[in-house]
Amino acid sequence: MKAASLHSCLLILALAVLWPSSGRTAQGTPVARSTQSNARIVQLDARPSRDAALDAQLARDWGLVPQEWARYRQLMEGPLGIYSPNLDPLSALGIEAQSSEERAHYADLQVRMEARRVQKLLAYQRAYDAAWKRAYPTLRPVEAGSEPSTSGTTRSGRAEDGDERIAVFVKENCAACIQRVKQLQAAGRAFDLYVVGSRQEDARVRSWATQAGIDPAKVRSRTITLNHDEGRWLSIGGHGELPAVMRFIDGQWQRE
Repeated sequence: MKAASLHSCLLILALAVLWPSSGRTAQGTPVARSTQSNARIVQLDARPSRDAALDAQLARDWGLVPQEWARYRQLMEGPLGIYSPNLDPLSALGIEAQSSEERAHYADLQVRMEARRVQKLLAYQRAYDAAWKRAYPTLRPVEAGSEPSTSGTTRSGRAEDGDERIAVFVKENCAACIQRVKQLQAAGRAFDLYVVGSRQEDARVRSWATQAGIDPAKVRSRTITLNHDEGRWLSIGGHGELPAVMRFIDGQWQRE
């Protein structure tokens, strides 16, 4: 009896010694899994913070506050984003403005931003021209876009070819612009038409030409060319209301 009791005591003592070690081993895996899960949660929590920081930076780049940027994102998730998937924030907010004051605000903001963009573009163009002269002093660079595109829209600069040809600068939603172009076409004038604010969208230029009743045959013969403005109006020192009929005389642009 005493031997059996002694054996039982030794067995209980052995289990007591082994139990804590076994418990730590059994719980080791859950602890590791818990650590991994926490890491994933931290990563998921950090992602919205990064997105919010990016949105805030993009809003500042466009001169907007976070609430305006959020509205732009919301608008692009709806019909506006389907019809015009590449629409910039200021145009989107201006089109969907909730008051005339709000519309004017976005228009003013966009004019200022486009003016800065054109200034940067012209500064780089001057640097490029200087670099070309340094590298190839005897060669004249090819003018990009001097040939008509497959869409029928061209960026030729032909108004500089002679005093008889003129450049006509117009804008959308301008009855006076349409009337002036109709007069020039009826008079048989050859001219290069530049649509200010076309945003490189050929459909805008073609739509404007259709409204003005421009003869497609004259476009095909290049008696009339259809062009994106691309900042040209500002680059020649243009000012005042549109339409503007400009003639290149003695190295300078002069308004008719």
